[in-house]
Parts: sequence; structure tokens; C-alpha cells
Amino acid sequence: MWVISGGVLAAYLEQQRDPTPITPGRGALTGLVSGVIGAVVWLIASVALNALMAPLQQRLAGEFMRSARDIPPEVRAMVESFGANSSLRVVFGFVLFLCVGAIFSTLGGVLGAAFFRNDVPPALGGPTAPPPLPPL
Repeated sequence: MWVISGGVLAAYLEQQRDPTPITPGRGALTGLVSGVIGAVVWLIASVALNALMAPLQQRLAGEFMRSARDIPPEVRAMVESFGANSSLRVVFGFVLFLCVGAIFSTLGGVLGAAFFRNDVPPALGGPTAPPPLPPL
């Protein structure tokens, strides 16, 4: 829902920037660009958050392993390898978010173009004064 809303918002802002009516194709392109930017922002935030949380996760996993001595070996191996494949998870998440985000933000851009299309052409010149009243 957030990704679609981002595409709708991008199309709205594009329409506000340009006085000519926005076409569905331009709305789709705007939504696609917002989806790609959203995926890059997610990647940067995810890498930063993983870097901050990795020591805490390792310490919690170590405490869990010391306190739970009777866990099955499969669970123990899974907990020990929890942080080992974080870069693979980030890459997979980025590719997934890029594909899904591009599709749904493009859809949001088309919807935004349909909702916020400005069909009224821009006025030529400034405001005009009403005609003067005839003398009595």
C-alpha cells in the first residue's frame, strides 16, 4: 500500500509542477522512478540498520546459546549462522523491493495521473476585472 501511495504522491507532485494535464504514461514513468528511488532508499537504510544492529544481534544470539543448553543441533546451527548471510538477505531484499516496488509504484503513478489530472488549461494572462457598469 505504501508503494502505491508513493506512486500516487509522485504523480500528484508532477501534476502540481506542470500546468499542462499529466498523461497516464507520464504518471507511470513518474511512479516507476519513485519506485526505483524507494528501493535505493530502502537499501541504504537497510545497510545502515544492519550495521548498527549486528553487534546486538550477535550478543543476543550468544546469550541465547549459553542459556538454552538443551536445544536441538539444527536450531543451534541456525542461530549460529543467523548473521552470516545478512548481505545475501540485503541483496535479495533489494532485488525483490526493486521489482515489486517498480510494478506497484508504476500502478500508483497511473492512478495518480487519473485522479489528479488537471483538465483545465492554464489561463492566458492575469486576472481580468469585470466590465464596468453603464452609467445611470
